[in-house]
Amino acid sequence: MKKHLRSLRETEVFAAKLWQSLPEKCIVYLHGDLGAGKTTLVRAVLRAAGYAGTVKSPTFTLVEEYRIQRRVIYHFDLYRLADPEELEWIGIRDYFTEPAICFIEWPEKGAGMLPPPDCSIALSVLGEGRLLEIERFPGGLEKIQQ
Repeated sequence: MKKHLRSLRETEVFAAKLWQSLPEKCIVYLHGDLGAGKTTLVRAVLRAAGYAGTVKSPTFTLVEEYRIQRRVIYHFDLYRLADPEELEWIGIRDYFTEPAICFIEWPEKGAGMLPPPDCSIALSVLGEGRLLEIERFPGGLEKIQQ
């Protein structure tokens, strides 16, 4: 599925649908160049979930945790990861055993240490907006196509 998100508002509308459609345990890979909108999409999902605090990119911390509406969201950014083995140091496997939504930016940097995604989203710059491409989605893409 491809979708042209022409503005931040359209990104927020899509993120609200995404939030409502994701199961409580899900791994979402986020692909795209620097500045493509990966963190913006996660921030919009968190806002749709009701989170009002600061949402920052976990570029230096590797992971940020959010607890919202009795659900858990982990936001990973593996951009600065030098070796996938470093993920063992943060106990990466533990994050995937509990019911949580795990958004993972730059998943290719964690190759061999990450489980396969339930959902894979690629973002790229398209004019003033973004092109969003979803490769797979839990339960089928029709949940978020409307």
